[in-house]
Amino acid sequence: MSDDYRKIQGRIFDIQKYSIHDGPGIRTIVFLKGCPLRCKWCCNPESQIRDIQIMVQGGKEKTVGRDVTVEEVMEEVMKDSAYYRRSGGGLTLSGGECLLQPDFAGALLRAAKENGLHTAIESTGFAKFETIQEKILPWLDLYLMDIKHMDSKKHKMFTSQPNERILENARKITDAGQKLIVRVPVIPTFNDTPEEIYAIAQFARSLKGVEEMNLLPYHRLGQDKYAGIGREYTLAHLVPPSNEHMEMLKEVAESAGIRVKIGG
Repeated sequence: MSDDYRKIQGRIFDIQKYSIHDGPGIRTIVFLKGCPLRCKWCCNPESQIRDIQIMVQGGKEKTVGRDVTVEEVMEEVMKDSAYYRRSGGGLTLSGGECLLQPDFAGALLRAAKENGLHTAIESTGFAKFETIQEKILPWLDLYLMDIKHMDSKKHKMFTSQPNERILENARKITDAGQKLIVRVPVIPTFNDTPEEIYAIAQFARSLKGVEEMNLLPYHRLGQDKYAGIGREYTLAHLVPPSNEHMEMLKEVAESAGIRVKIGG
């Protein structure tokens, strides 16, 4: 990557400030556009295609997606540098799937590190491992990795993609010494049984150096966005899991020998 890496351009659809859920401390999250998966429960359906879109919200049209340089993003991110220093926070990349824009994502992480910030990505790891290893890991402090299911057939049924590459990359990433937290969106009818959660916990426990797993309960917060971009939300019939059910799943996962937290 040349010295003018700050001029690299990418496509984002949001910048969210003052987050405390996607990595340590107070963070700014940059949401990159485009994703190879089509998870039925996705709360950011506007993130899935790379194209710039028009979404209707509250009866008004909103443009979703804009092209920016690393320099432009970091100018916005560094406005809150005092909060990062005091809290140990920094920059998190999310999406979509940031690995679909590896040069841009890697350049953002590099710029953050060169400014003394903690770096994290929230990603499903669906990319060539060589891309992750070369573009992302050199500048990354924390990988928040979605592991949604151990059964590839069911994984594909609910996300449009099989899971073999994801599971293989999780092992390769941790074998490379990268700090990683496994995140599991708990979705009724998909993966909310004790057997399914325990299987994921066993896998997480088998990964080198992985000490924590997060269970993220299903919610409907992004449901209205589907109508706004002319799509149907097919999981409207699902009821979010109760606190009691989540606590039960937490105990099941902990029995595999890994620390578990409900939420990010």
